Amino acid sequence: MSSIKQEIKKRILVLDGAMGTMLQQYNFTEEDFRGERFKNYPSSLKGNNDLLSITQPEAIAEVHRKYFEAGADIVETNTFSGTTIAMADYNLEELVYELNYESAKIAKQVADEFTKANPEKPRFVAGSIGPTNKTASLSPDVNRPEYRAITFDELRIAYKQQVEALIDGGVDVLLVETIFDTLNAKAALFAIEEVKETQNSDIPVMVSGTITDASGRTLSGQTVEAFLASISHIPLLSVGFNCALGAEQLKPYLQRLSIATDFYTSAHPNAGLPNAFGEYDQTPKQMQQLIEDYLQDGLINIIGGCCGTNPEHIKAIAEVAQNYKPREIVILA
Repeated sequence: MSSIKQEIKKRILVLDGAMGTMLQQYNFTEEDFRGERFKNYPSSLKGNNDLLSITQPEAIAEVHRKYFEAGADIVETNTFSGTTIAMADYNLEELVYELNYESAKIAKQVADEFTKANPEKPRFVAGSIGPTNKTASLSPDVNRPEYRAITFDELRIAYKQQVEALIDGGVDVLLVETIFDTLNAKAALFAIEEVKETQNSDIPVMVSGTITDASGRTLSGQTVEAFLASISHIPLLSVGFNCALGAEQLKPYLQRLSIATDFYTSAHPNAGLPNAFGEYDQTPKQMQQLIEDYLQDGLINIIGGCCGTNPEHIKAIAEVAQNYKPREIVILA
């Protein structure tokens, strides 16, 4: 079977859309989140989407299936919050390995179904590694600017556990995504390199940062170029941006990125900017037109959707992506 490193040379690869947006449609109750296994669990579990890989695995498989049917080449595992740091909110730190392993297994089974049905279009699974809900660079207390809620080492250890489980579960690539603090990401990348060395693995790694507003910087204050410089010591498959902005607002930063790197580039923007109710109104057609601008300018190797996107958005993106060649890699001096 062809690897993701081979396929990315041939065409623009399509990433899936939002998992959370899809899961909201199921209107799962507290009881649904708990399932039989966590029926009498003392903490509230509603809202812990990662847990659904254990308590509602059919729903997670169905979401992956819908994205593959829409034309996605890569789906992300349901593990955005799959670290002990994020799971501490639900007192479920002990479950982290199982959550990541099961999520990877579900996604891989669905990917294999589609690859088997159409070997000419192999499907892949990206292990989603989120930023956690803590930041290593900034103080959460305005009166104590020197204080940090988490250390680099604590992040590294948590990420290492997540990475081991994702690889054991069968993912094809690791995706460190929605990076608002590059120091957190560096801890994740350090952990990945440790695991790769221990396991003698050459699993590819994607990195995707977040430009938080019109300042054009990450939350921890880095420009596109500074962010890129901070992570370029690792041999990455791709670097890109996702979340926070819609396709239109993200374009100037992708232009800067594509000039500055000889890694492959990725983008999975939101379906526009949220309205007054925090909802995303951009239609698949509108998003398709904006994404086509990226493709015409040769900015992208991997394209997908983030908040507010669903299989219809991905279908529209996949339809237009097949008409364009991927961004050419220019080896920088």
